[in-house]
Amino acid sequence: MQEKIIEISNRIKELREVSDVTPKDIASVLDISVDAYLKFENAQADIPASMLLEIANYYKVDLSLLLTGESPRMNVFTVTRDGKGISVERRSQYKYQALAEKFIGKKIEPFIVVAEPKEEEPTLHAHPGQEFNYILEGSLKIYIHSNEIILNPGDSIYFDSNYPHAMKALGGKPAKFLAIIL
Repeated sequence: MQEKIIEISNRIKELREVSDVTPKDIASVLDISVDAYLKFENAQADIPASMLLEIANYYKVDLSLLLTGESPRMNVFTVTRDGKGISVERRSQYKYQALAEKFIGKKIEPFIVVAEPKEEEPTLHAHPGQEFNYILEGSLKIYIHSNEIILNPGDSIYFDSNYPHAMKALGGKPAKFLAIIL
């Protein structure tokens, strides 16, 4: 999976360079330090999926271009078979599987996410937009705006993702959920 992260990092760097954007400029847009941004570009730090989406939106490209190196081509429909969506494995907390990477002009980004159980508390992140999560398997604790909410299969949450938030699998088992990021 490290190879895929390196490929994504290289695409981000190439996109920045061809767009004549400095690391300082994009770091400012992402509201992170230049050092933190350069760690993403050099595959030295995990890139949150929400940050990948912000980068794609900034450059006005589809997230699929960052994930796969290819632009989507489908404009009427796209089918993603079970387990066949492009995967982005987050080293620290989550594994994402994109569910519509081949569709042009998406208004949402749907993912299947697996949160692995971890002892440590998760890192809070914020990103522009809104998010919807529907729990498929396991139990998940959501941290958002000084709240801790436990969700079980069939439960869902819709929230403003501008507020720092994180998720943690409970019970020593992975939690699997559908995430839709707007």
